[in-house]
Amino acid sequence: MDKTPPPPETLLLNAALQAARDLGLDAQWEPIQPQGGVAHADAVMQIGRGGKGQRYVVEVRRQLRPANLGAALHQLDRQAAAHSLPGLLVADYIRQDMADALRKQGREFVDTVGNAFIQQPHVLVWATGRKPLTKAAAPQVGRAFQSTGLQVLFALLCHPEWVNLPYRELAARAGVAHGTVGWVMPDLQSQGFVADLNGKRGTRRLFDGERLLAQWADAYARQLRPRTLLGRYYVPAIADWQEWPLAQHGAQWGGEPAGALLTSYLTPGELTMYADKLPGPLAARYRFAKEPDVAHKAVVEVRRRFWHFPQDEMAGPCVPPVLVYADLMATGDARCLETAKRLYEDHVARLIRQV
Repeated sequence: MDKTPPPPETLLLNAALQAARDLGLDAQWEPIQPQGGVAHADAVMQIGRGGKGQRYVVEVRRQLRPANLGAALHQLDRQAAAHSLPGLLVADYIRQDMADALRKQGREFVDTVGNAFIQQPHVLVWATGRKPLTKAAAPQVGRAFQSTGLQVLFALLCHPEWVNLPYRELAARAGVAHGTVGWVMPDLQSQGFVADLNGKRGTRRLFDGERLLAQWADAYARQLRPRTLLGRYYVPAIADWQEWPLAQHGAQWGGEPAGALLTSYLTPGELTMYADKLPGPLAARYRFAKEPDVAHKAVVEVRRRFWHFPQDEMAGPCVPPVLVYADLMATGDARCLETAKRLYEDHVARLIRQV
């Protein structure tokens, strides 16, 4: 008899299914097999009442927060489009503020404690305010999705061909110790993200790029991104941000200004730049202040650059598009989420399709 415990996603789906039934809904779910070239979905769920209902493609998320909600919704949108079904977000727990935001966007969801928004022609469920009895345990993730492992994954997502680099060279470009790559690669192989074609050396490649990017963006928002912040400063104005000489000070635009440059869609509400350290002369020139006041209201974030790519990439005006995408998703802001979707289609998807 197989005593292997069910995967965490299965346990979460079953708990959410029971929560939906406790709300008086008829509900069932079935696994969905990933197909080549089609966005990976976690499951299909049927929800309704009285013999009438709707099939949904499902995105399962644990420890959902505003910082990773955008990435979850973008992944759900891609799944819904690929499978021609509406999307349903299933989570262990959805806080009141996120539930309100999801409802305003018309996003249907259900969690394991009975919070839900289901809107169908014959069914309307809106239940919020329920809290878990115990604090959810942190999800168990592979070592590849811990902070230094995320730096290696970032390098591979930006350059899938680097998966065949010697470990020492890949480690240098990712900004991690040599040994880190040594434990990241086996973990990626065990999760099906890396394999050697026909078992031959030098033929290693990445697989399932969409799922890898989605998991990386989620883990980056929770684990690595908070550690990159060098400082949050206030300046008199940012209207002239495109004239700021970042390259002269070893810095690059990220977040909203990078999204604006790469898509010509967004007007930045605040600025984000990446550098090895705070560019002092630039900070002095534009009068960075640590506290806001009547003369310093516009926001500038300075974040630590954690990668060491070839010089031509380090000298460009923007950080790599994969990072811009993840930072925009992590804001939770509607303008930034729309820009991230455009950025994905124009700059990121071509990288993922190589995988």
